[in-house]
Amino acid sequence: MPELPEVETTRRGLAAHLTGLTIADVVIRNASLRWPIPKNLPRLLRGRTILALKRRAKYLLMDCGNGTLILHLGMSGSLRILPANTPPEKHDHFDLMLGNGTLMRLRDPRRFGAVLWHSGDVHAHPLLASLGPEPLEDDFNARYLYQATRGRSVSIKQCIMDNRVVVGVGNIYANEALYRAGIKPQLAAGKLSLPRCARLVGEIRATLAEAIKLGGSTLRDFVDASGQPGYFQQTYWVYGRAGEPCRRCGAIIKQIKQGQRSSFYCLSCQK
Repeated sequence: MPELPEVETTRRGLAAHLTGLTIADVVIRNASLRWPIPKNLPRLLRGRTILALKRRAKYLLMDCGNGTLILHLGMSGSLRILPANTPPEKHDHFDLMLGNGTLMRLRDPRRFGAVLWHSGDVHAHPLLASLGPEPLEDDFNARYLYQATRGRSVSIKQCIMDNRVVVGVGNIYANEALYRAGIKPQLAAGKLSLPRCARLVGEIRATLAEAIKLGGSTLRDFVDASGQPGYFQQTYWVYGRAGEPCRRCGAIIKQIKQGQRSSFYCLSCQK
């Protein structure tokens, strides 16, 4: 599933092609995504100018002046900029036809993505209203994380993957940030000291920033807006490396299950 770095990589690639353009038409081939694509989108969007493309958590927010188009890539989705005459393939469900002779196309084989419309304050939308702070913004800091974890017995890994605590720290990047911070994923969140919270916040920021710089991770389906894969997976310290030696100390990387997700860690480097 595309995580925050993949979504941010997509946003940056799309924004360069979309901002300031007029929407000429909308093509809906299959409205049956995770939530149905609104049937009235063509009427709402024709002739509108794309003012900006922003991101909140894993959602892309296209500001069209009279409202916001909310896009989510789901588990296998991708958004591409293509010539307007590009023939659609089997899993190409949605096109935004642009006034300059190009289109933005959603491909989503598993159909867990979303194309939704909101005419009011988009941050009040039910999908966004209860989200925690962005991990790369100033309000996600050591003091915040320390207060958010007090009295919590849930593991620190599950805690930082909770979008109500902080958004966008998916499984890959939680594993990598915890390794870099020297914190084992099973540690109860409430046992984390303020200095260790500071270390973890710093490593979450650094891990995500590095992943964005490398175009995110491509494990299965992800490609960016120009069809290129990400390369962060080539730098993993622990994720997907169970049974292999730690790159720092040589100890064998362990794998456990936490909340139905795989966790990878080094017994020696993480305490």
